[in-house]
Amino acid sequence: MSHPQPSQPVHLTPSTSLIPSGPQTPGISRSSAIVDKTANICATHMLASPHTSSAVHHHGAQDTIVYAVRGKGAIVSEGGKTRVDLAPGDYALIPAWTEHQEVNDGEEEVAWCIVRSGRVPEVVNLRGWGGEVVKEETNR
Repeated sequence: MSHPQPSQPVHLTPSTSLIPSGPQTPGISRSSAIVDKTANICATHMLASPHTSSAVHHHGAQDTIVYAVRGKGAIVSEGGKTRVDLAPGDYALIPAWTEHQEVNDGEEEVAWCIVRSGRVPEVVNLRGWGGEVVKEETNR
């Protein structure tokens, strides 16, 4: 069976080289894991301290998959009316343009692996639910 040759070698980002990047929220650290390496997908790592939540935001046209690595956190959406709780091993899909917040209202740190459908993560922070855009930034 014939197929095209890979465009690049396998890329490794060691966990020890993750450095916080892009827009940050107090108590929540976002780090680029695999960003700007291929046209259609990127990955980041998120750590949320106990009793923290992100700003209300969306990811533009990017679909987002969340994999819960450690701790119990939640994704709040639909104007704050819907809450999806994640425990270690759980996956969640956040569709493109969905306004949401990441929430850790527990007593332990939350760690998530985030994969998005784009070369670099797009983050559009809002002034509350349905609010105006605070600024559009890219996590790199």
